[in-house]
Amino acid sequence: MSGVLSGFAVVWAVIAVGYLVGRTGVLGENARYVLNRLTFFVASPALLFTTLSASEPTSVLGPFLGIAAVSSVATALAFILVTRWWLRRDLTETTIGAMSASTVNSANLGLPIALYVLGNMEYAAPVILWQLALYSPVCLAILDASTSRHRTTPLSMLVQTAKNPMIVGSLAGLACAVFDITLPQPLADPIELIAGASIPAMLIAFGISLVGSKPLQASGGRRADTVIATALKLVFQPLVAWAAAQWIFGLDASETFIVVIMAALPTAQNIFVTASRYERGVILAKDTVLLTTVVAVPAMMLIPLLLA
Repeated sequence: MSGVLSGFAVVWAVIAVGYLVGRTGVLGENARYVLNRLTFFVASPALLFTTLSASEPTSVLGPFLGIAAVSSVATALAFILVTRWWLRRDLTETTIGAMSASTVNSANLGLPIALYVLGNMEYAAPVILWQLALYSPVCLAILDASTSRHRTTPLSMLVQTAKNPMIVGSLAGLACAVFDITLPQPLADPIELIAGASIPAMLIAFGISLVGSKPLQASGGRRADTVIATALKLVFQPLVAWAAAQWIFGLDASETFIVVIMAALPTAQNIFVTASRYERGVILAKDTVLLTTVVAVPAMMLIPLLLA
């Protein structure tokens, strides 16, 4: 328990630094944007590559991947069942809401939590692979089909997914692990050096994002949607992960703790980017990201007590 609390303390300390950076403005107005792009396009792919290339492939493609899939799909369906006929949103906004309720922040918070709380960044990899390679492309295809301005073909969707740097880094790392490929030291060293920038940059950018945010304003008209998505994300999805770990995959106590923690991560920040692109569900996505982000880490600190 003390190790878990110590891990959370490290994460929150760096987030607090990011908040102070945002409040003081020492990095300028575009600091969060630059840091997020640095981590997504450069540092995180390097981190995923170095982590997965040294991993056991069966640990990435095994039960943890299955639980990530079951918990996210079940949570998305729950959101649809609860809101579709009650709130009567159209397909596009319902899809954005379902993504907000079921897509975890597997990179920006998942990697630091996996390292400092769970002790191994490999635990974030199955969730990242599931979301980026399978879940998000399917959701985006639904959004494309429900709007007239953003039509894509299955081929273009596959090409776009293959161009995702997180996917490229993950698959390259897995390939090295599967085929026992070791990079020469002059190539491996700079990759590891770049990878080291990923987690602090993620957490500082996250801290900056907390400055000045005010969710659940009455003028938005999406309070009910946001509260439902937040509750499903922070309570229902971890419960589904726990049930799947216990009754479907038969995991032990330590493995169950890992999958529940990963399922309890807050909503991925890129859901807001997706909502902005399609110009639907923007307030819902923004508020759900903020609420789950603020509440998730304190809520995750209760999980060891509940599973004890």
